Amino acid sequence: MPERGQTTRDGKRPQAETDTGAGPAAKTEPAAQTAGQTEPAAETVALAAAAAAVEIRKDIPGSARSLRRTGLLVTFMLGGLTATPPLAMDMYLPSLPEVTTSLHASAASVQLTLTACLAGMALGQLLIGPMSDRWGRRRPLLAGLVVYVVATVLCALAPSLEFLVAFRLLQGLAGSAGIVIARAVVRDLYDGVAMARFFSSLMLISGVAPIVAPLIGGQILRVTDWRGVFAVLTVVGIALAVLVWFRLPETLDPADRHAGGVGEALHSMRVLLADRVFTGYVLAGGFAFAALFAYIAASPFVIQEIYGASPQTFSLLFGVNSVGLVIVGQINGRILVGRVSMDKVLAVGLAVITLSATALLLMSTGVFGEAGLFPVATALFVLMSAMGLAMPNTQTLALMRTRHSAGAASALLGTTSFLIGAVASPLVGIAGEHTAVPMAVVQLVAALVAVGCFVGLCRPWNRRTTLEGVES
Repeated sequence: MPERGQTTRDGKRPQAETDTGAGPAAKTEPAAQTAGQTEPAAETVALAAAAAAVEIRKDIPGSARSLRRTGLLVTFMLGGLTATPPLAMDMYLPSLPEVTTSLHASAASVQLTLTACLAGMALGQLLIGPMSDRWGRRRPLLAGLVVYVVATVLCALAPSLEFLVAFRLLQGLAGSAGIVIARAVVRDLYDGVAMARFFSSLMLISGVAPIVAPLIGGQILRVTDWRGVFAVLTVVGIALAVLVWFRLPETLDPADRHAGGVGEALHSMRVLLADRVFTGYVLAGGFAFAALFAYIAASPFVIQEIYGASPQTFSLLFGVNSVGLVIVGQINGRILVGRVSMDKVLAVGLAVITLSATALLLMSTGVFGEAGLFPVATALFVLMSAMGLAMPNTQTLALMRTRHSAGAASALLGTTSFLIGAVASPLVGIAGEHTAVPMAVVQLVAALVAVGCFVGLCRPWNRRTTLEGVES
């Protein structure tokens, strides 16, 4: 009997491959689909999940197997890759007023440097994800890190705002390699329970990054100007490139790579999006992420302008909320995963986000009278903490639907989240800076759409799957 992840002599996967709590793990390669064959009964699936037999991938290159034995190192390495783009965004925030003065530009035009970086991160994942499916993980990742370092140096030397916007776009494009390939590497190394736990561990690092980045940026500005922020980001990029060069082996077996070019990449994405359940998880995660983006964009004005909190109080609340997200993410990975169906945990997370957004809308419209800072901050804390249940599980459940196109799947996950978040963020200020209603409305609508995608497309309670996991 072949082990999980191995193939039989006729090239087929053994039928015992199943998901943990979400139904069977799907692969979307059309050539591997076997019509008419279905997975074992639900009881068998549950027993397989309980046995946690799907935790560790065995069909990976030998050089990568030792990577799993250095769990702390690989967690920090992949966590650093996913945290680099948030650092590039948030460490730069305290220097925006100084950039405005230094480059003789308006505040609105300087905001384009943030938009350019965010757009680069979204679009770059669509390009780099399929590249990693064709050439492996190491080469595209190292190339992306080198370009990221060069772009960051150019940002530090930018003579005008126009150049800075262009270099920030390039920085975002290259920095997206860390996000998309880190997820693909996790998919290469792990399955099921282990993958969900690892994503929760990554959240410990990526969740801390937005907390410390503005603080680091503020301290840098004490000793240098805004160009010094990019100098520090350059050092971080070089350190990650060196670590990847020496400590990250190739994790994608050459037999699993795609030989085609752009057409093959587009075909892989079409096949992935044709999987209704995969698309459901991608959209559910993207709209949940939109509620998070709405909080990030609106909370400085809501907390400080509407409720009169000081910048220090806002920073404290922002940090507490991020800590809540990290703690719940660890509870998800350390306690819930492997004991409770990931679909059930995801459903609870989306329900809590929806209820929190509803409470915020009722408070902001005065249904409960004049709401003070404490109840609003409490609702925001609950909403943010629930992201620790929604985000890692949507990523895990989506990636478990595919194996041979993990790079393309990771790209679709990241690009969808960033693009939906980028569209949602400006909407929170549509009624001005002195009302919290737009923020609450955007969050509630995003949460409801996420629930609708999960219920309508994923349908975890009534899912039958073929041998390769495609809906039957």
